[in-house]
Amino acid sequence: SPEEIRDVRLKKVQDLRGLGQEPYAYGFDRTHFTKDLQDLYASLPNGAEDEAGTLVAVAGRVLAKRVMGKLAFLSLRDDKGQIQLYVDRTRLDASQNEGFNTVKGLVDVGDIVGCSGTVKRTEKGELSVVATGMQVLTKSLLPLPDKWHGLSDVEKRYRQRYLDLIMTAEVRDTFRARSRIISTLRRQLEDRGFIEVETPVLESVAGGADARPFRTFHNSLGRDLTLRIATELHLKRMVVGGFERVFELGRVFRNEGLSSRHNPEFTSVEIYQAYADYNDMMNLTEELIRVCAMEVRGSAQVSYQGVAIDFSQPFRRVTMADLVREACGLDFEAAMAAARQVGSAEAAAAVRSAPSLGHLLNEMFEAVGEAGLVQPTFVLEHPVEISPLAKPHRSKPGVTERFELFIYGREHANAFSELTDPVDQRARFEAQVARHNAAFQERQKVALDTDFIAALEYGMPPTGGLGIGVDRLVMLLTDSPSIRDVIAFPTMS
Repeated sequence: SPEEIRDVRLKKVQDLRGLGQEPYAYGFDRTHFTKDLQDLYASLPNGAEDEAGTLVAVAGRVLAKRVMGKLAFLSLRDDKGQIQLYVDRTRLDASQNEGFNTVKGLVDVGDIVGCSGTVKRTEKGELSVVATGMQVLTKSLLPLPDKWHGLSDVEKRYRQRYLDLIMTAEVRDTFRARSRIISTLRRQLEDRGFIEVETPVLESVAGGADARPFRTFHNSLGRDLTLRIATELHLKRMVVGGFERVFELGRVFRNEGLSSRHNPEFTSVEIYQAYADYNDMMNLTEELIRVCAMEVRGSAQVSYQGVAIDFSQPFRRVTMADLVREACGLDFEAAMAAARQVGSAEAAAAVRSAPSLGHLLNEMFEAVGEAGLVQPTFVLEHPVEISPLAKPHRSKPGVTERFELFIYGREHANAFSELTDPVDQRARFEAQVARHNAAFQERQKVALDTDFIAALEYGMPPTGGLGIGVDRLVMLLTDSPSIRDVIAFPTMS
């Protein structure tokens, strides 16, 4: 059992100390990562040893171990790759009298070790470090999962992500890809003259989206604070202050449900550009996603869950009303009369309860139009009633200059020609707050951000704003079916 194995390994900890070895070392002078050696000695023939006798030192976790008489073979993996350790009793340093016995009896799969020696390639073609010295750097007390089956329990994979990372190369690759996507977004924005800023996570008033916040209490101030549900309103304050191109890439928090596409804390990048509008944001969105695809997948044409997604072509641009008309043949002005005929019973109930024609159009779109948007599609002209931060359309009454990007039936980005009229903004915020507070209990009520209105009254230039969900983008570009696959430590029920 794991408990019995732990007891045996604790005894080995004491045995190592009895031999004068510290099983939890303070450091190790590594000369090469395993991939460095694989690259340096790529041309070394089978059965040959480095003629120069260069001494190298590697460190990493032992993934496999075989002992054959006076020889032992260990598979060692570090952050960059993997290599074999070739332990010959006769080649170990004479000062390590107990060296081979230590390797044979006290080193287990899962231990982290350091090994120094020369490089050879075995007759079977395995590049190896021929050990002249080896030490245990960290003694593992618990056994790793079976290497052939790994972590078959999906819930355990998420709860014990460290084991998932140890055992599964594809999982490590996903998080490396995530890092490259985030770096690419930053680099692309900085190359376009944007600067990254940091805004508060703790807020007096949660704003920038219509979502339930997490609440906490500040002891010294003696009052409630909330975790931010968006970075939008503070970033716009920066624009008011004279920063014309700003972005923030970071966590936001929404006290809502869990699903394969939703986690209570998630990563977004929000971008604001003065003297631009939502058309400029569409162009920027397209460019950013295409570059990220090229960086991670090496192509603008990718496969997600067996479906080909093409980022190489200009993304389709279509209004929400046109999509509803395509899906069910209804003009949204006529939709109220046909509300009971759409979608499932749940969708029909949502349509019937819609408080306005704009809400109805959105419910109709979610019921019959959203799921069919597989290829990248900008959905334009959202109703005023559901877009409290967007400018009214300059030529079409009742709708706004807003778009959402849908790919594989999922929203990936949201953007506006930002509302800069403080009187209009106040009226829309008041209506949004009233709707929210009518829907939730007293402790979940939200307030109007009057300071943001005051900032607008000092004047904000015409501005285009854009938010991209980083987690969903990583899902798409790593072919991951669940948001939990791309968040290292997701929230679990």
